[in-house]
Amino acid sequence: MKRYLFIISFLFISVTSIAQENKIKTLEVDLSNYEYPYEVSFFNFEAQQQELKMAYVDEKPTNWNGQTVVLLHGKNFNIAYWETTIELLKKNNYRVVAVDQIGFGKSTKPAYFQYTFQQLAENTKNLLSQINVENPIILGHSMGGMLATRFTLMYPGYTSQLVLVNPIGLEDWKLKVPYQSTDDWYKSEQKKSYDGIKKYQKANYYDGKWKPAYDEWVNILAGWTKNENYNLIAWNSALTYDMIFTQPVVYEFLEIEVPTLLIIGTRDRTALGKGFVSEKVKSTMGLYDELGKETAKKIPNAKLEEIENVGHLPHIEAFNQFADKLIPNLLK
Repeated sequence: MKRYLFIISFLFISVTSIAQENKIKTLEVDLSNYEYPYEVSFFNFEAQQQELKMAYVDEKPTNWNGQTVVLLHGKNFNIAYWETTIELLKKNNYRVVAVDQIGFGKSTKPAYFQYTFQQLAENTKNLLSQINVENPIILGHSMGGMLATRFTLMYPGYTSQLVLVNPIGLEDWKLKVPYQSTDDWYKSEQKKSYDGIKKYQKANYYDGKWKPAYDEWVNILAGWTKNENYNLIAWNSALTYDMIFTQPVVYEFLEIEVPTLLIIGTRDRTALGKGFVSEKVKSTMGLYDELGKETAKKIPNAKLEEIENVGHLPHIEAFNQFADKLIPNLLK
């Protein structure tokens, strides 16, 4: 009887999953058929002997306080997931610039590109200079935290404040995870599906608990997998995995000169390469309840704000708590 019920349950879940996947809209490589909540502009430039374009939004409140916050997204995301954060910042009179990095969102997906955090930081700085942003607050989430750190290290006199929201790269995974070549990452990306993407996010971002509001961030990635040119997206994703894995910033936190705010959801256990190590090693990786404290001690002028029992996306999972940690600690 138990086996019968298990089979019925499995079949129900499978049919439901297939039905859900069939509803997923096929998305273009540049997300031209996916609408962001704000007007999108493009920064056109040349790098590595090719013409590229970066998508960005620039939102300015009526009573601007003179400060600009620049939002740098995580690896599995784009400008769109910043909507509530943008509204929060505008409500508090900050100008907000949010950027899709090369290889992400509506920006160019090059057939070839040497991804480095330095290159992405330079691209971002050139964009900000073109639209007359002076001394911004740089806020990065997840992979964007690594980029924000590199940006601040490269432009300490330009950056007024650094904000890191559950950044990855607080540890050096190369010390624990066997090396994965770009080809290895590419093969993994080619296997992505709706089920796999949702399973990963549910387990790693939300502690196994799911809300309908989270569907959007699965559907975008899943929509790409249905595109006939998905291999181009998978290749760029593989290149950025290599960048993240081989270019740690953890050893340079001591060099950060600007005031730094760390907002850490302590339940987070995100770490690159967990699938390639033993359970024993895995249990030592991505311990944000420890990593946040360790990182705050390394950065000379840092303040740590922890959010208990919240995972990798505080601004999505626990927005009100995130807002309470962010706004009082921003430069005015």
